[in-house]
Formats: sequence, structure tokens, C-alpha cells
Amino acid sequence: MDGAGFAGWLKILGGWSAVAAGLLLGTIALLIIGRGIFVLIYPGCNIRKELVEKDNLALALTLAGYILGLAIALGGSLIGPSLTVKQTFYDLLIYGPLALFMMILSHIINDRVILRHFDNKKEIIEDQNSGTGIVVAGNHVAMGLVVFGALSGEGSLVTALVFWLLGQLALVLVTLFYNAILPFDLHKEIERDNVAVGVAFSGVLVATGNIVRYAIQGDFVSWEQDLIFFGGVMVFGAIALPLARFVVDKFILIGRNLTDELVNQEKPNIGAGAIEAIVYVALSFLIGWSLH
Repeated sequence: MDGAGFAGWLKILGGWSAVAAGLLLGTIALLIIGRGIFVLIYPGCNIRKELVEKDNLALALTLAGYILGLAIALGGSLIGPSLTVKQTFYDLLIYGPLALFMMILSHIINDRVILRHFDNKKEIIEDQNSGTGIVVAGNHVAMGLVVFGALSGEGSLVTALVFWLLGQLALVLVTLFYNAILPFDLHKEIERDNVAVGVAFSGVLVATGNIVRYAIQGDFVSWEQDLIFFGGVMVFGAIALPLARFVVDKFILIGRNLTDELVNQEKPNIGAGAIEAIVYVALSFLIGWSLH
């Protein structure tokens, strides 16, 4: 390669770097705004004091999950079908704030539906319930994955909102189904600060969000085709849920009962909960890769 060709490549690389830096700065700005909005979730609470003076692990887990989920959600506006740099920045400007709105609204919905049996704010701020904290964190990551899928690909604002709502509905239905197949009361265990159960349930939420992402990402084709595909994927995922728990119980924790490890001993086994959670998430990737 001659000097002129090398200089040309450097110029192109410099242009790409400038665009990437601009998009990264824009995304970081939205993350900072999102961190500010997070305060509104817990009005009257001194977030800084809870995190660094009271060492509130439950709130730290919640915030960590929120930041990760928001970053994933914003990624949907960055890898969309934009053909020009200008269009990419425009998408970030439009869909970035939309992702923020979806994340906050999802938190409100799930606070009143998925964990409706108790007050999340009280559990996280007053009781410092880490079991609740990890569940809320998992929910944020799950919704980040859902928003990512809804915003990526060729589609309209309407299709993005519809598939986000379907993803939210899927999380609620999977929660009800998961609670139904458990031999113990999910909400009761989380309320009594059972971190092991919280970790396992968090894995269910993240796995569900990931399956939804696979089901809705990509270009919009038609309502009929996309909705049929979405429904089929979610049914397949729901069937795989008890299968994953069976695998953990019989083939990973050999000689031990998973339920006993989580709830029927004085100190719940957080490690067992983590293994169950990871199996759910791993299975969600395998399902997604199989579909694509």
C-alpha cells in the first residue's frame, strides 16, 4: 500500500472514530439522564446516602440492574437499520428518550403486577431486602433486552410500542406460570429476604427478556407473521422453563433437592439459586440461536 492509500485509510478510520465517539457520548449523556430519573422511582430517598453511607446492597443491585438494562435498551437505537450517520444520530435522539420512558414505565408496571404483594420501595429502602433488589435488577435487565428487540430492525414507532407491550405481558405471564410450578410461594420467600430464591427468579426474568428479544428483533414483516412467530417462541420458552428446573434438580445438583436447597434449610443456598438462574439464561441463548 502506498503512502496515499495509507493516508486514505487513516482518514476513513478517523471518520469512523469520530462518529463512534459522538454516538458514545450521546449514549453516556442519556445514561446520566437516566440515572437522574432513577431518583424519581424512590421519591424522598437520599440515593447517595443509601449507597455509600448505609451500604444498602438491595438498592445497589437495583441501580446496577437499571444501568445495565438502560445501556442494553439504548443499544437498540444504535444498531438499527440507519443507512447514514445523520439517521443514526436522529434515531438515538428519538428512540433514546423513548427507551428511558419504557424503562421507567416498566418498573412501575412490574412494581404493581409482578411484585404486587408487597411494597418494593419499603423492601429495598427500609428493609434492605437483597432478595427483592436482585429481582428488580433482573427485571430492569429483562426490560432492557425487550426494548432492545423492539427498537432494533426496520419498523415504526407503533411496532416498537406494541412489541414492548407484548414483552411486558410476556414477563407477567411467565412470572405467574413460574410461581404456579414452584412447590413454594415465590412472593413469600422474596419478602422474607430469601436471596437464593430472588437470584433464581431474577434468572427467569432475564431469560424471558432475552427470549422476547429474539422473538421481536429484526425487520417488521407483517402483523400476522410477526405475532404468530412471537407467540410460538414464547410458548416454546414457557415449555422449556420447567425443563430447565428439572435439569438443575436432577443433573447438576446430583443427590440434592433444589427446593430443599432454596427454601427448606436454615440458610438458603444462594449458589443453588445462581446455578438455576444461569441455566435459565443459558437456555434462553440456546433457544434464540436455534431459532435464528
